[in-house]
Amino acid sequence: MHKLLHICCFVAIAFSLLGTSCNTTQQSNEKALATDTMYYAKGIDIQYFDNYIKVDIKDPWDSLKIRNSYILAEKSILKDNPGLKTFLSEKGQLVTIPVNKAAVYTSVHASMIEQLGCIESICGVCEPQYITSEAIQARIANGNISDLGLATSPNVEKILEMQTEIIIASPYENCNYGAAEKLGIPIIEAADYMEGLSLGRSEWIKFIGLLFGERAKADSIFADTEASYINLKNLISSISDSDKPKVILERKYGQSWSVPSGESYIGRLHADAGADYVYSTINGADSKALAFETVLDNAKDADFWLLKYGSANTFSYNDLIKEYLPYSFFDAFEKHHIYVCNTMTTSYYEDLTLHPDWILADLISIYHPQLLPGYQPRYYFPMAE
Repeated sequence: MHKLLHICCFVAIAFSLLGTSCNTTQQSNEKALATDTMYYAKGIDIQYFDNYIKVDIKDPWDSLKIRNSYILAEKSILKDNPGLKTFLSEKGQLVTIPVNKAAVYTSVHASMIEQLGCIESICGVCEPQYITSEAIQARIANGNISDLGLATSPNVEKILEMQTEIIIASPYENCNYGAAEKLGIPIIEAADYMEGLSLGRSEWIKFIGLLFGERAKADSIFADTEASYINLKNLISSISDSDKPKVILERKYGQSWSVPSGESYIGRLHADAGADYVYSTINGADSKALAFETVLDNAKDADFWLLKYGSANTFSYNDLIKEYLPYSFFDAFEKHHIYVCNTMTTSYYEDLTLHPDWILADLISIYHPQLLPGYQPRYYFPMAE
């Protein structure tokens, strides 16, 4: 009798193990049901499985490596299935969606969430002085969104108090997130700013949309941006190379003048606007530091000069030469062909990622105003006399 009982128990256990083994094998060999094709973004892959979505973030500094894998699963699916939760946690950083409370480190990602219609899901932001959105500022003022301080050293006590579900941050090479890493809250590394194409940066809205349960809206926002950008870029096809104005960007800081490369998203943005950018031949996606004398030698005869500044006051030609008198040696200074963007009073940085088409339109209106008659600029305006 005892022997028979042992045999039955052994058989039961064997079948149980066999079932577990088959189930594990089936799950480990599962194939994605669909892939979200990223046409412009190179740093992110999105795959859809039966019960979850897998998002792989490539290392921007080593494209052969995966920096992070996020497993997005709906709360309703995980609620009564602890086994599935354990299984998915082994595949990457598990994030339950839709997210209801997010701490956001950058104004760019806060703006994305707002435009998805999920502003109420933002529970805290870092460095709110750089956020130009009136709606977000109003929620900060009335206490619905907390000021978390600096992105480099956020208030982790507040992050915990708010019962934050995720933290959205921009990664930097060899960076860490200090005490925030010990909170047990998923840190979403959104590396959109490392994309080489403007539309590549915009396409990251698809990932943000998934986090907040707004996939369709995110796809629609991106499709509209893409169509608008392409239509504007196509206007330039009628412009001959000889009619493209020579352009110089920004100004020096300290002892050097940092110029965007021709392959950077900024360099390409100006090329798409029909500019003959002075440093279009510099390879790579990074900026290059040059001496003032070098820039003057290369760009003294530039037709236009565009620069950004951040101030509550206007910025004039007089202010520019007070900074550095030799700026007056440029032809664009003498001809008053300098255009400025005040990043404190415009949403330039927020829109640069999600709406590069708006910025492209501004640039085309400067370089080829005949293509956009009656256009009202959003960001760049003639510098004050």
